[in-house]
Amino acid sequence: MTLRPAAHPRLILAALAFCGVLVSISQTIVVPLLPELPRITNSSAADVSWLITVTLLTGAVFTPLLGRAGDMYGKRRVLLIALASMVIGSLLCASSNDLPVLIAGRAFQGAAIAVVPLGISILRDELPPRRVIPSIAIMSSTLGVGAAFGIPAATLVVQYANWHTMFWITLGLGLLDIVLVLLIVPESAVRTSGRFDVIGAIGLSAFLVCLLLAVSKGSSWGTAEIVGLYVAAALIVPLWGWYELRTTSPLVDLRVSARPAVLFTNLAALLIGFSFYANSLSTAQLVQEPTWTGYGLGESIVVSGLCLLPGGVAMVLLSPVSARISAARGPRFTLAIASVLMAAGYVVRLFTSGSIAGIVAGATVVSAGTAVAYSALPALIMHAVPVTETAAANGLNTLMRTIGSAICSTIVAIVLAGVTISRAGQVAPALSAYLIVFVIAGLAAVVAAGLVLLIPARRPAPVPVEVGTT
Repeated sequence: MTLRPAAHPRLILAALAFCGVLVSISQTIVVPLLPELPRITNSSAADVSWLITVTLLTGAVFTPLLGRAGDMYGKRRVLLIALASMVIGSLLCASSNDLPVLIAGRAFQGAAIAVVPLGISILRDELPPRRVIPSIAIMSSTLGVGAAFGIPAATLVVQYANWHTMFWITLGLGLLDIVLVLLIVPESAVRTSGRFDVIGAIGLSAFLVCLLLAVSKGSSWGTAEIVGLYVAAALIVPLWGWYELRTTSPLVDLRVSARPAVLFTNLAALLIGFSFYANSLSTAQLVQEPTWTGYGLGESIVVSGLCLLPGGVAMVLLSPVSARISAARGPRFTLAIASVLMAAGYVVRLFTSGSIAGIVAGATVVSAGTAVAYSALPALIMHAVPVTETAAANGLNTLMRTIGSAICSTIVAIVLAGVTISRAGQVAPALSAYLIVFVIAGLAAVVAAGLVLLIPARRPAPVPVEVGTT
């Protein structure tokens, strides 16, 4: 039985946020297991890397597709499909050691990231106006919160239990999510008309697969393959754009996407996603570097994961603060402050890589900025698009964050593999490699702040916002 949304906004938000955190956790839990998977699956490290790549691909492809489907056929219905995909993926990964089965399971899990933009859209449709801004701030931040808590949780499971356990846990919690959505979350009556753009979906999927394969495999595949993928992506995108501009019900409304309020918000989202992911990648690896490097701390994988926990806590605490700032000054101002805060965090990281406390402090500042940024992005998007395109538009914004993370992963891998030191046959990244990563990520945040200045200013809505009672 569906509860009345006006009477139960807190329950709706709690259920959707729980879904968002779980799905975000499922995207990252395999990371601590990667060093062991070649032995477990009797496969090469290159083959095992597909467990990350396939999640990236399916997430990128299905996020805008499911967002559009939600706008057309019902956001709650498509949300349940996305959650079911995560459950299926968890079951496959929990029940097998075979790499092809694990890759299939990770593909299903990747598609579920569409839960977050769908949840944001449901909140816009169903909650009282005064609760929308703080609620979408919390829902959007689940992308970062889940990532921040997922890696530490996975390291503990890998260290002290059978690695299948973490997938059984996500399976059980995924089933609980489905029950909660069925009992609490209403189906939105806001729909957009027309037919689903199948040709547009195929074109966008082909472009994203070519682009993201080229980005994610650029450091391991041959030059000919990578160049071919980039050429294919470059050929597909103008044809796809030409078709989208001429069809009556496009998958992506390029005219709306070209508006400065949408375009520069999406570009800022890409850079914010880049900067955030660099923080997670560098922190997890930096504290594990061996002591013979002169800067390494030689800590365990569990300690490296726990270093991300304060940042996760900061993200939880700062999401309501971001909503309060957006209500008072507008989400454009909030995103600018967040980008500057992320850049400041990387300045801190340049000088604090020699101790656990310093590393945690710098990483937490970056995470704090990320929380504020992730909370402001959907508000900017919703102010600029029709209500019937909310899920699709937020899906595209989430896609831009995903692309930013993919580009970041490749650049970090190239820098850490290219700037190294060695001793007695052992090779490790030099400290300067990490400093280069921090500079690049900090500059990405600075450019994001510059893009925010190009977003047209908009007066905050005069509706009062109840922060802390959501």
